Amino acid sequence: MKTILAQKLSKEAFEPFGAYCDFLNPQGLNLGGFYPDRIQFPVAKSVPVGFSPLTVRKPERYVVTTAEYHNDTGEILLPIDGDVIIHVAPASNAKVPELTEAFIVPAGTVVQLWTGVWHYCPFAIDKPVVNCLIALPNRTYMNDCVCINYDESEQIEIKITEF
Repeated sequence: MKTILAQKLSKEAFEPFGAYCDFLNPQGLNLGGFYPDRIQFPVAKSVPVGFSPLTVRKPERYVVTTAEYHNDTGEILLPIDGDVIIHVAPASNAKVPELTEAFIVPAGTVVQLWTGVWHYCPFAIDKPVVNCLIALPNRTYMNDCVCINYDESEQIEIKITEF
């Protein structure tokens, strides 16, 4: 089993996988406290975006056993009341567990994953349970979700040093 270290989000490190914005401490151009268009989530005309709650738990060990991607859309993740770890790998039509990276996403930070990026449910790290918001075009989880389980030899354990 490969072991990787979870890293802090940075524009340079995360750019191949998506974008993010700290919604609790926004920076830059604003219109009297309104910070426009920090994350843009393009969807096809007339397709509604579903906002779904996701409850994640803090495991004994952070082991990546599963990954998924979407061919036609990215995905939005917002941890609401606690910090999480996400794991991502570059967009590919074949599994690439050896290219997996892990990032710590602080509560209140919106993450946008690019189309095709491998990912799966985040792991809670600072609380036993963390509530997240997921945004996807309606029913993506039913009609545009390629999900695989890694063989034991492909699984990745994530280590963190901050908690």
